Amino acid sequence: MPIVNRLFFFLTFVVATTSSNADWPEFRGPSQDGHVPEAWNLPLKWSESSGIAWKTPVPGKAWSTPVIRNGRVWMSNASEDGKEMSVVCVDAKSGAILHNRILFRNAEPEPLGNDVNGYGSPSPAIEDGRVYIHFGSYGTACLDTGTAELIWERRDLPCRHYRGPGSSVILHKDLLILSMDGVDVQYLAALDKETGKTVWKTDRTTEWGDIGPDGKPIAEGDLRKAYTTPIAVMLGTKAVFISTGAKATYGYEADTGKELWKVTYNGFSNAASPLFSNGNVIINTGYGKATLLAVPVIAQSRGDLTGTARWEATKRVPQRSSSIIVGDYLFMVADNGVITCLKTENGEEVWSERVNGSFSGSPVHHKGRLYFCNEQGATYVVAAKAEYKLLSTNELEEGMFASPAAATDGLFLRTTGHLYKIIGE
Repeated sequence: MPIVNRLFFFLTFVVATTSSNADWPEFRGPSQDGHVPEAWNLPLKWSESSGIAWKTPVPGKAWSTPVIRNGRVWMSNASEDGKEMSVVCVDAKSGAILHNRILFRNAEPEPLGNDVNGYGSPSPAIEDGRVYIHFGSYGTACLDTGTAELIWERRDLPCRHYRGPGSSVILHKDLLILSMDGVDVQYLAALDKETGKTVWKTDRTTEWGDIGPDGKPIAEGDLRKAYTTPIAVMLGTKAVFISTGAKATYGYEADTGKELWKVTYNGFSNAASPLFSNGNVIINTGYGKATLLAVPVIAQSRGDLTGTARWEATKRVPQRSSSIIVGDYLFMVADNGVITCLKTENGEEVWSERVNGSFSGSPVHHKGRLYFCNEQGATYVVAAKAEYKLLSTNELEEGMFASPAAATDGLFLRTTGHLYKIIGE
């Protein structure tokens, strides 16, 4: 990896990591980009009959990524109808359920209107002593990790998600960051992680241009919603949140929420997290015609950066899964199972190969291996190189919408009905 790439990866890691001894503290892991620390040990091959340390039933319909710390695995969960929202804690060594607690009850949750999302898609965040469970506007709770007792909760943050909540929370210093991009309101909120009180709230400044002749947003405002999770990077000496929403991606001053810059486009229902590499923000524009934009940003970047992309890619770009960067290459899997490798320098395609199934979850990388999990239950392990090489195909009985999580001694896969700890053959 070139020196510049290593420097930017290091700076991102410093800001994003919630604590030095966390295992998998939030969605996309300790560096917010899907990279598993090299010192850990992930398996190459497994199946329902081999390589499984344990398999624990987790009934419900929730696609959040588990978070892991101090030998415990935490997940948000929800009933299929959304009337009960809960937290599940599993012992990482044995697979035994330690806590299974209902946090919120909802008399009339809004129907999802699709089969892709559920009511428990936002992933938690965890640190020493506390885990933060989030269900969008349905509620946010802070729990004691020793007892699962409630420390604080919020149920007063408005947002009509319309298709269900999806954005995960992240931690920054003393703040818990919530992304609320609905059909009615769109904003980021920073809560004091000790008390749950709002420290700052910043509205999106998007110009929607979607008002119909009746004076109302077309498609009930469906083109205004998004499901993304921000990342934190260092630009000079300043920590900046990079946050993707419908029609625009923003840079916000992390400590205050002040908008610094934005990039506009036509996409909506965005789910993929942005990436930062070699001075470029890599943006996935979402539904419509998904496009990757590589936009240069520096500490002094301000205002509207639309039209400044160094490159863009339009072929086989996923609408749901986040991309991943390894060295000088970006890897992504389209919803229909086409894996593509691009050069991060210019967006040029290096290779593109199809595997079976459909994909929603985001990949992880470990020691030159990429792990892609599909909705039918298969995990394809592919070499993170400039030449396509399939290393293994690993089949489970249930499909996966959640992204993988990892710890020092194994891979954790959440299927539609179970949580697996995979240690390999």
